[in-house]
Amino acid sequence: QVQLVESGGGTVPAGGSLTLSCAASGSSIADRCMGWSRQAPGKERESVAVIFSFSNSTAYTESVKGRFTISQDNAKNTMYLQLNSLKTEDTAMYYCAACTHCSGAWCRPEGSWGQGTQVTVSS
Repeated sequence: QVQLVESGGGTVPAGGSLTLSCAASGSSIADRCMGWSRQAPGKERESVAVIFSFSNSTAYTESVKGRFTISQDNAKNTMYLQLNSLKTEDTAMYYCAACTHCSGAWCRPEGSWGQGTQVTVSS
């Protein structure tokens, strides 16, 4: 089972940008579906984006389309999430996972989601 560690979170003003990283070990993330989700305090987990490296295709939840970009570097065994034009409603803990199943922007994680990295967007 792949082990994942998220990083790159922080506090930025509205309109700012961040790049989140998801470093994998124990197994290659190539040729599988990978995903990001987020959870704000008091709210349910929300799938954000998935990437299918074998087909080089991506999918996003509607609220982040055009602002977030998911990508993957198989040589580094790392996945990324570029967050642009951040809004206060993007404030949440962001998690990555290797997926056993993906549908649209939804990912069923293999095991559990990672420890997460906090993104806080100030107004």
